[in-house]
Amino acid sequence: MTRKTFDFAVIGAGCFGAWTAHELLRAGHSVVLLEAYGAAHSRASSGGESRIIRMGYGADELYTRWSFESLAKWQALAERVPQRIFHRTGMLWLAGRQDSFVPQMLQTLARLDVAHEQLAPSELALRFPQISPVDIEWALWEPDAGVLMARQAVQALVAESIGAGVDYRIAQVRSPEPKQSRLASVVTTAGDSISAGCFIFACGAWLPQIFPDLLGPRIFPTRQEVFFFSPPAGDSSFAPPAMPAWYHHPAFVYGIPDIENRGFKISVDKHGPAFDPDAGSRVPSLDALQAARAYLAQRFPKLKDARLSESRVCQYENTSNGDFVIDRHPQIENAVVVGGGSGHGFKHGPAVGAYVRALLTGNAAAEPRFALLSKDTTQARNVF
Repeated sequence: MTRKTFDFAVIGAGCFGAWTAHELLRAGHSVVLLEAYGAAHSRASSGGESRIIRMGYGADELYTRWSFESLAKWQALAERVPQRIFHRTGMLWLAGRQDSFVPQMLQTLARLDVAHEQLAPSELALRFPQISPVDIEWALWEPDAGVLMARQAVQALVAESIGAGVDYRIAQVRSPEPKQSRLASVVTTAGDSISAGCFIFACGAWLPQIFPDLLGPRIFPTRQEVFFFSPPAGDSSFAPPAMPAWYHHPAFVYGIPDIENRGFKISVDKHGPAFDPDAGSRVPSLDALQAARAYLAQRFPKLKDARLSESRVCQYENTSNGDFVIDRHPQIENAVVVGGGSGHGFKHGPAVGAYVRALLTGNAAAEPRFALLSKDTTQARNVF
């Protein structure tokens, strides 16, 4: 028998939407999960091969706690599914001169009792000789951090939720009419009507298209480019366990070791130009490739002449400052917006799902940092 009305309809089966549907189902609610292109599809912010999960967030305790809580749930999922979705590679933070972010992180991790170690340049050179120490004052090591296999992880979670009772459908939802106080249903582009008590829109970079007046000026999709380089033949020093995930904060460059023989991943974490997730070109630029090669030559000398094995163009869906947006629609009382991952959101999927569930079905207080009203119409990033 087809259910006529669900307790919750979640629109978007990326990391945030998938974990939200999972949490609501576990709490005993009926859930329909709608996705226009398929869970963790290639153009989604949750698509692609890999994401870093780390607890380090400078002085920011909120995201440090959420990462720590999420790590446990990701690890629990990894034990339940056949795919290997988590690699405990550790996380290496490279601190440069006049860098306040990593020293603040050192204090925060210590205060919250998160495992970490401070490495002097001599210790860094001994443990990771493939990394050039030029301009590196010291390093911070997170042994429990690692790498999540993004596409595989989200698809495994969705499959598990389907098995547990989530109604999953490939369907594109039309933008709701904003001049109403409550939604009775949403309508798909195929003409189907789906009824629910509450509608959660977790559409990533497509949120501004769903709510153009509300989110068009407040969510900024940007073009981001990622490159994979092949290590030298016979050289395993760029794969785990020899090589960890890493971030050079002053340079805003991060990387992931050679996992599943896909290559050594590197990307610049600075915001790129404005990007349309539907019409934007997915062909990487020569300038970005040259910047990646220049950094490799400086920091990883053995990769100076490495061959490019893969590349991709993805997007961040940034809020004005990098905080997530998780809030009720200001006019539609039973519509909720969940998004603004801002390039760092994937790791927090489990915590986001638990927060949304507690916010909508429990007595949890709303976090002011996630409020729609806190989001400006100009970008001034302060979350890394």
